[in-house]
Amino acid sequence: MEPSSMLGFGLGLRPRYYDAKPRVDWFEIITENFLVPGGRPLAMLDRIRADYPVAMHGVSLSSASTAPLDFDYLRSVKDLSDRIDPAWVSDHLCWTGVHGVNLHDLLPVPYTFEALDHVVERVLRVQDILKRRLIIENVSSYLTCSFSQMSEQAFIAEMARRTDCRLLLDVNNVFVSAFNHGASAEAFAVARRRLDFENYAEIGARSDEA
Repeated sequence: MEPSSMLGFGLGLRPRYYDAKPRVDWFEIITENFLVPGGRPLAMLDRIRADYPVAMHGVSLSSASTAPLDFDYLRSVKDLSDRIDPAWVSDHLCWTGVHGVNLHDLLPVPYTFEALDHVVERVLRVQDILKRRLIIENVSSYLTCSFSQMSEQAFIAEMARRTDCRLLLDVNNVFVSAFNHGASAEAFAVARRRLDFENYAEIGARSDEA
């Protein structure tokens, strides 16, 4: 299924919006908050979905992990996507843990040909399970790998070309990574915006203090 595009301006769904009906074009949910068999959260989501398009944004896919894909998790994601017919399903280019240990962070990927092949295979399998094209988001990074063989932009572009996924440009993450590595955020953003695979951009707050 094709991700929708050009939906306009959206917000992350928060409890304060449940009854407010703000003047926005769509809402984004954190997928994992609604992977439940029933109850009030899903009932509320059904109500919101009746009035707005909804996008599903996950944080647990771990697309670059060397651990096996979590098929129970993916089945739950598919059940939710079948229920609400989201505008799109997105997650991150990252890994979140290994050997059953969740590190509760979105960790960056070494930009090697081996890692690229690995991520491509996993994204293709996930899309086959969900019967939807994924949207993949860039994460912020706090370190670089000396053995990387290409730039982040080149890695992302080739991943998108080989999997036919779409891309989410997180502007805040671009600036955080650029600040951490002394790079040009503008150059990264321009390179990303030239890609034919871009679906939408996300803007968040940041601070130079840690």
